[in-house]
Amino acid sequence: MISDFSTPTAITPAAPAERATILSLHVSLGNYQEFQDALINAAHRGESRTACFANVHMAVEAHRDPEFAQVVNSADWVCTDGLPLTWAMRLLHKKHQDRVTGPDTLNNMVKRATEEQLPIFFYGSTDDVLAKAVAVCRERYPAIQIAGTLSPPFRSLTVDEEEEIIDQINESGARLVFVALGCPKQERWMARMRGKVQAVMLGIGGGLPILAGVQSRPPQWIQRIGMEWFYRLALEPRRLFKRYAVTNSLYGWYLGKQWLS
Repeated sequence: MISDFSTPTAITPAAPAERATILSLHVSLGNYQEFQDALINAAHRGESRTACFANVHMAVEAHRDPEFAQVVNSADWVCTDGLPLTWAMRLLHKKHQDRVTGPDTLNNMVKRATEEQLPIFFYGSTDDVLAKAVAVCRERYPAIQIAGTLSPPFRSLTVDEEEEIIDQINESGARLVFVALGCPKQERWMARMRGKVQAVMLGIGGGLPILAGVQSRPPQWIQRIGMEWFYRLALEPRRLFKRYAVTNSLYGWYLGKQWLS
């Protein structure tokens, strides 16, 4: 029997009540420090919570797929990963919103987890990337508590397999689970696991290869002007050209319609 997507488990939200809508996403408001503190506090309490990091790609996918929009909006935190979303917040709602990226949050949460003795778990990616990420973490933070890692097969999991994964993560004692399955797979997985995995789950996607050192981030000046997508496109033009050409165009079109309305 293959596990299918179902409506996310009803759990009282831990995120701040205030959100603002960009396209079909209900994006969490608040500064970066408040977000980090909320994650750490929920982890200390052993709560089953989820955090999504929204960028242009996720915003467009959610706008085109109402079911996926429900998945993302059911998360406890929907953060503004992409700089264009922070610009949209000012355009549509006249609000300044800190950018909260997956790679930055991953780095900061690993550091804080070490300081506060919170065990962490890496789920997703490949065995090679996981091994390199663990080595980097232990080199930077010798006292880090890595409860476990798991690279699942690149196919749909059976119900029994998912139950085994839930048991493995819970029995490890992990309090922060970094999920690197890529969008939209990781968001759907976290929605199914909410209420089952007793830890805070963060969909950090491409943040894990960056931590492991197998991918690079662009210089800070490129990040500040919102051109990270162009940097990635220059590195992988064949794979990413269609995605960025279509997705960025649709984002501008949808955002313009929302602004005019």
